[in-house]
Amino acid sequence: MKKITFLIVTVFLFGFQQSCKKQEEINKNQEQVKRQTNDTVKNVAVVENKIPNKPEDFVPKGFRIFEKTEGDLNNDGVKDCILMIKATDKANFVNDEYRGELDRNRRGLIILFKKGNQYHLALKNETCFSSENEDGGVYYAPELDVSAEKGKLFVHYAHGRYGYWTYTFQYRNSDFYLIGFDSSDNHGPIVNSLTSINYLTGKKQYKDNINKNDPDADEVFEETWTKVESKKLTKLSDIKDFDDFL
Repeated sequence: MKKITFLIVTVFLFGFQQSCKKQEEINKNQEQVKRQTNDTVKNVAVVENKIPNKPEDFVPKGFRIFEKTEGDLNNDGVKDCILMIKATDKANFVNDEYRGELDRNRRGLIILFKKGNQYHLALKNETCFSSENEDGGVYYAPELDVSAEKGKLFVHYAHGRYGYWTYTFQYRNSDFYLIGFDSSDNHGPIVNSLTSINYLTGKKQYKDNINKNDPDADEVFEETWTKVESKKLTKLSDIKDFDDFL
């Protein structure tokens, strides 16, 4: 009787162990299928949300490309991409008594470094520039131009007979820093004064036309040099509005 009971218990335990092993194998197979399914979903997501490869892929929703230019900004011999973007909010359209409907949406910058066939975001400042349709008072508003040359980024404002001013930026430490400023104060064809600031050396050059009040005289400039107050270089990413800057 004891032998029979022992055999029954042995058979039961053996069957239970086999059942557990079988269930364990089923669980492993299910987990493997689950992992494969997740990997497939991830791969599909990568394909559907591919890495941005074209400049327009970097333009955020609610903006459009206003102007596009190229130039080498990190001295690697490859032309990088500069996008001036503009918001498209209909709430910022206004009706002017004389000029009709005006788009007063602000503009900004996206700078992309090109490496191989891919573009990589170097800087984004979406609303640092006013619109091209601002009121210029007795004269038209200054015209904005952004360009690149010899590893430098230039933000240039031309104000017709009143002159111009230019901000010079250079890429360093993962941002673009203001390293220079140049301006010309004009009265029609006559240059009243010229200003040039080098923020790396901390020096400011000022040239004053001593004949500016005599339209028939030649331009003769008196030059003076001063020191610029020592401070940290300004980051392009920190500039909220160029109209209030400097």
